[in-house]
Amino acid sequence: MKNLKPMYQSELPSLPLLHRGKVRDIYAVGDDRMLIVTTDRLSAFDVVLPDPIPGKGAVLTALSNFWFARMQDIVPNHLSGESLAQVIPDPDERAPLEGRSIIVRRLHALPVEAVVRGYLIGSGWKDYQRTGSVCGIPLPPGLLQAAQLPEPIFTPSTKAAQGIHDENITFEDVQRLLGPVRAAQVRDVTLRLYGAAAAYARGRGIIIADTKFEFGTDGNGRLFLIDEALTPDSSRFWPAASYHAGVSPPSFDKQYVRDYLETLDWNKLAPGPRLPPEVIASTAAKYREALERLIR
Repeated sequence: MKNLKPMYQSELPSLPLLHRGKVRDIYAVGDDRMLIVTTDRLSAFDVVLPDPIPGKGAVLTALSNFWFARMQDIVPNHLSGESLAQVIPDPDERAPLEGRSIIVRRLHALPVEAVVRGYLIGSGWKDYQRTGSVCGIPLPPGLLQAAQLPEPIFTPSTKAAQGIHDENITFEDVQRLLGPVRAAQVRDVTLRLYGAAAAYARGRGIIIADTKFEFGTDGNGRLFLIDEALTPDSSRFWPAASYHAGVSPPSFDKQYVRDYLETLDWNKLAPGPRLPPEVIASTAAKYREALERLIR
């Protein structure tokens, strides 16, 4: 992968900056397109940590592009098809962006996170322990932590501002936000995407425990997959060979960092703590392994 020198924040003088998210810097390309730069920033518990993870942006970009291409028969995506050189002709300005940038159509983002769970972990496990349900969906009694669910479930959440925790919502909430027809479309597409991706990944030794998608619409109301897709930032990836229910499995994603942060005396509010070099190196290796297992 190119540009393994860590990038915490991009600086691009030739284009107007629209937004800096937790991980991505977004620039305007005319009125109808955007340049998205995936940095090496890492967020945990909705807080951006001060240390970048070398190579992370390149991994996320490569994996997202792989899934965008693989899933385009299920739903179109926001990629414009243009090369970085078409938008940034200056080679010196372009060099730090290579391998971590995409040019996309500017779409209207829907105000929900389309989360799908195939296994009982994370906030879903906490909800189940309290209520026996996840996002209002009743589940069988007696399930263990990390248990595979009888079938994948759509468990949406709000899209919160940076630094504010997303909140799980019910499908009825999504219907109120999007209308019943669009809500059903988002749910059904999300489940189809997860089903296809989980089957593919399982054949390469990875369990996709859960993942989240974001969607947008164009002026004609057509639905598009946007942001990122099936990356270690947006998913829980577990090694299939060592999986068993009852414990939180090891992972190829940022759960490793979350587990480390849980050992600290930190209130999960900004500013986030610094990461030790060994945690940074191990996290970078986990991201690379996910890429190598899935794209080979």
